[in-house]
Amino acid sequence: MTDQPTADETRTDPAASSPATPGDGPVAFTPPAKDPFRSFRGVLAGTLVLEAIVVGLAVLVVDNLGSGVGSVGGWLVGGLAVAMVLAAGVQGRSWGLPVAIALQAAMICCAFITPALGALGLVFGLVWVGLLWMRWDVQLRMKEGRLPGQRPVGEHTD
Repeated sequence: MTDQPTADETRTDPAASSPATPGDGPVAFTPPAKDPFRSFRGVLAGTLVLEAIVVGLAVLVVDNLGSGVGSVGGWLVGGLAVAMVLAAGVQGRSWGLPVAIALQAAMICCAFITPALGALGLVFGLVWVGLLWMRWDVQLRMKEGRLPGQRPVGEHTD
C-alpha cells in the first residue's frame, strides 16, 4: 500500500476550500469566466471553409463560361480558395479576422475579372456583415455585463 491519496481524496469542494466563518451559510461557487469569442472564432473558420468550397466550385463556371481553368480567372479562383482555407486556420490569432475581411474584399473586387466570383463575394459579404454584427452585439453585452456567464449565481432573468 502507498501513502499517496487517491484521486477521490485529492478532489476538494470549492465551497469547503473558501475562507468562510462559521454561521455564514453555504458559499456559492462561481465557475471561471469563459471566453465568449472562442466559439465565434470557430464559426468564422467554418464560414471560411464553406466559402472556400463554394469558391472552388466556381472553377467549373470559369471553365465553362470563361477562357478556361488555366486563365487568370481560373488561377484567381483557385488561389482565393486556398487562401480561404489557410485563413480559416489562423482565426485564433489577433490578425485572423482582418485577413478574412481582406479576402472578402478581394473576392468582391474580382468581379471585374470573373463576374461569378464577384457575385459570390457579394453573397458571402452579406454573411460576413451578419457575423460582424453578432460579434459587435456580444461585445456590447459583455461590456454591459449582460452575458449569462457574467450574472451572479442564482440570478435568473425571465
